[in-house]
Amino acid sequence: MQLRYVATIAAIGLSLAGCQRTTDGFGGSSSSLAPLQAQPVGGVQSGALPPPASPQMPPQPGQFPNAPQTASLTPGAASAAPPATAQDVKKEGMVGSWRVSNGGSNCDMFLTLTNLGSGSRGGTRGCSGTLSTMGSWEVSGRQVSLKDRNGNVIGTLYKTADNRYEGSTSDGQTVSLSR
Repeated sequence: MQLRYVATIAAIGLSLAGCQRTTDGFGGSSSSLAPLQAQPVGGVQSGALPPPASPQMPPQPGQFPNAPQTASLTPGAASAAPPATAQDVKKEGMVGSWRVSNGGSNCDMFLTLTNLGSGSRGGTRGCSGTLSTMGSWEVSGRQVSLKDRNGNVIGTLYKTADNRYEGSTSDGQTVSLSR
């Protein structure tokens, strides 16, 4: 019985001894490390910023009569109305893993509720082209915007059925999500 207590105390002592740092990680003694010296910081400059650039205006209805009607993907531009068949989107219902079909190839998309800029963190695995740059996503009304790591819209989706979203990328390829 006492042997078990002695063994337990010895094990605790050895584990605590392992918590002490005796080297700097490069083989030298930790006492040989000199503290870092403060560095001077340059002066702060101030001035007026230039006015923001005006967003590029999307084509007006009827301007290109033979073109298919799609949502505007120009960052900062007003979005087109969703298709009449678009269903309401609940952000929480989109969280998780999705199978993506894009331009004839398949890949995976992962959507979280972790905040990233004005949207939520998301990403792709195995995707090529525009979707390989996805870093976040955002829901606005019935529209889901896919964004690159700089916050630029790279695709727009609409809910067409339970567990199915369809739309297009900014380079004009069709994209659908399903699970």
